[in-house]
Amino acid sequence: MAYLTAEQHDIVSAAVAQAELETSGEIVTVLADRSDGYTDVALWWAVGASFTAMSVFALFPEFTLGKIDRLIGGWTHDWTMGEVLTIALGIGLAKFLGVLAIQMWQPFKFWLVPPAVKRSRVREAAVRHFKVGAERRTHGRTGVLLYLSMREHRAEIVADVSIAEKVPAEVWGEAMADMLAEIRQGRLAEGLAAGVRDVGKVLSEEFPRADDDVNELPDRLIEV
Repeated sequence: MAYLTAEQHDIVSAAVAQAELETSGEIVTVLADRSDGYTDVALWWAVGASFTAMSVFALFPEFTLGKIDRLIGGWTHDWTMGEVLTIALGIGLAKFLGVLAIQMWQPFKFWLVPPAVKRSRVREAAVRHFKVGAERRTHGRTGVLLYLSMREHRAEIVADVSIAEKVPAEVWGEAMADMLAEIRQGRLAEGLAAGVRDVGKVLSEEFPRADDDVNELPDRLIEV
């Protein structure tokens, strides 16, 4: 899905172009709907719920079997071991499928993903996009990626080796703070533009623009 209009794309692209007037660094912006599908996390929740339900049945079988007796009118015989196992497996399967079905609702699915997993997957996705879109694609290896992942509500800044050697990761904190302050207010384009401007200031100090500098990477925002 597209989060920004053409006019909002232009705001970000203009910010990139303006920032690069003062530096030999190249800034790439990526806006992603999500960084991962988290299918493995959904399956783990479903498996956990399934085993929990079967464990509860194993600990308190009389409760469930009594419910079944009342449901079918009470005319039952003693349950055989095979029937009990069948009921246990049925409960486990129903719980597994039910939890998977609930997670079809994306907001709930993402709510269940542990924050540490989100952080890791967003970072991994940012690095992947950086490797494709910026790494080794500039003459001096001076590319920087601003990555925003909407579903996870997280952002990352990834710098190429020449920049990473001179600029500690903590320096990007101001850019991240300014970007997220706007984004929390629902101003995505303005947030990205603010982050770009802050990154540009850092780059202009460490990597000022040379007279023969050329624009090596597109200024446009990439939505994926």
